[in-house]
Amino acid sequence: MPTVAFHTLGCKVNHYETEAIWQLFKKAGYERKEFESRADVYVINTCTVTNTGDKKSRQVIRRAVRRNPDAVVCVTGCYAQTSPAEVMAIPGVDIVIGTQDRHKILDYVEQFQRERQPINAVHNIMKTRVFEEMDVPAFTDRTRASLKIQEGCNNFCTFCIIPWARGLMRSRDPQEIIRQARQLVAAGYKEIVLTGIHTGGYGTDLKDYNFAALLRDLDEQVPGLKRIRISSIEASQITDEVIDVLKRSDKIVRHLHIPLQSGSNTVLKRMRRKYTVEFFAERLARLREVFPELAVTSDVIVGFPGETEDEFMETYHFIREQRFSELHVFPYSKRTGTPAARMPDQIDEETKHDRVRRLIALSDQLAKEYASRFEGQVLEVIPEERDKEEPGMYIGYTDNYLKVRFPAAEEMIGELVKVKITKPGYPYNEGEFVRVVPDEAVRSVKLSS
Repeated sequence: MPTVAFHTLGCKVNHYETEAIWQLFKKAGYERKEFESRADVYVINTCTVTNTGDKKSRQVIRRAVRRNPDAVVCVTGCYAQTSPAEVMAIPGVDIVIGTQDRHKILDYVEQFQRERQPINAVHNIMKTRVFEEMDVPAFTDRTRASLKIQEGCNNFCTFCIIPWARGLMRSRDPQEIIRQARQLVAAGYKEIVLTGIHTGGYGTDLKDYNFAALLRDLDEQVPGLKRIRISSIEASQITDEVIDVLKRSDKIVRHLHIPLQSGSNTVLKRMRRKYTVEFFAERLARLREVFPELAVTSDVIVGFPGETEDEFMETYHFIREQRFSELHVFPYSKRTGTPAARMPDQIDEETKHDRVRRLIALSDQLAKEYASRFEGQVLEVIPEERDKEEPGMYIGYTDNYLKVRFPAAEEMIGELVKVKITKPGYPYNEGEFVRVVPDEAVRSVKLSS
């Protein structure tokens, strides 16, 4: 039986696509191996969001070549898309596919095995207007399923290379999304995470259909689905219609990840972000009228070119006032080929790291404050994994994204259970197990028999 091994760098979308590529190999009779073992084919799904992403991608490619010099080494993903020639030049790379045409990967592998000639299958992504359908009926990780609903981004922020790696906005056919959501529920998943490059932009290229309509259809047309989580949504995409759908749904979770990037209007303008802090604050206020207990997590870049101490402090105060429940903080990283990399007044590393440290300390404090509101409450958790330090303890997330550690059993992994928060904290909350929430399907069978 032929064998294949995968290595994925970067974001959730890449992880989703690796799973989709694995489905193709699986259907063709391949056995999946660990990346560190010897395989006949290696697939490296690369990242290019920073210069470091490129570097890591190159290191992983070389590792595969060393592991089995006779293997077919296939490189895909964002770095392959933006720098195909650079990837082809790495000794031992046989096939390069960008962020499109992944469904042809097995044809390329067979072609290479026949002809033994390197294949560069990267095309101009900016000309692509159609979403590439890739099915993932089940995931290697058995608790949370991702569902990719769109591809590409039209925003062209000055720090970001992603439109050049992923192309322009393309939405997936709504019927395909519903079909796959049902398939995932049938496979036992209770939670689906809607994911994409610019997830909340879904539908901007469709006629008479938008993100709010998709959320509504998922809510109504997928029986057995317990949780719908949106991986990320821009403030400008949180329309009153979206808020109305959130309000009516008992499946969409009380957690939104809304990237801020900066709390200073002058920095946002240099970043070419499409909102002001006033607009962002107004959307949060509107959301919190509807969901007083909403968890809002965010991404922030510090040390963007020209960021003064005053501008940084504007960000600091804005985050504190808006009570985010957790932040992902990144020091600005120069990405070759983006306008920001050519801007004057680049900030030194020391200043960047000092600002990162200060924001992480604030994030920890805000996370603890948010968690403390739930002390003594019984929340629903999906156990995801065993706690490595303490036997009998498991870790999972509530719908509002609190990480909870509590006593459970192996068979509860992936199920919905009620847990009482006994000791709020960060990064973990301690909880005590109350009961398993029975499945409706199981319950209705029992009631009718």
